[in-house]
Amino acid sequence: MPYKTFNLASNLRDRQNADLLRVALLFWLFPTLFLLILLAGCEQNVTAAKTDSPAPAFTLERLDGPAVHFPEQYRGQVVAIRFWADWCPYCHDEMQALEPVYRQYRNQGLAILAVNVLQPLETVRPFVQGLDISYEVLLDPQGAVTRDYRVMGLPMTFIVDRQGVIRARIVGESTPEVFERAIATLL
Repeated sequence: MPYKTFNLASNLRDRQNADLLRVALLFWLFPTLFLLILLAGCEQNVTAAKTDSPAPAFTLERLDGPAVHFPEQYRGQVVAIRFWADWCPYCHDEMQALEPVYRQYRNQGLAILAVNVLQPLETVRPFVQGLDISYEVLLDPQGAVTRDYRVMGLPMTFIVDRQGVIRARIVGESTPEVFERAIATLL
């Protein structure tokens, strides 16, 4: 009889251990593996926007006018690709502050593409109208280009040389002086 009692207790422990193992697999291992597979899949399809690497190509709608095809339409120019949104506390002042720099250097081949991140036209248009800027404003309503450039905060600017290679990245608010230094050797 003691042998059967021991067996019952052992079976009970084995069932509890099996239940614990199932719970661990269900709530920890499977979600972890699933997340790792997803992340690995994302990395394969994205061209990283890194300094000294070619800038990822894109097509985006302009705020006013036909779509922009980058880099095809900007070959031979120095391009600043700026990511912004109206809720960004630094974007408004910075966009206005860069206008005089753009006007000074546009005839030397400077182009600025101000890419709005994930906002509808109804939000973007009134914001831009109050800025009095003359450089291009583009719309990235799905955030695809923002993801391709791996933008993690706003504002963020990528400086692309005349050959389409990213030469600098400005993270956060920039002054006209910092921006001018970033483009000076490329013009």
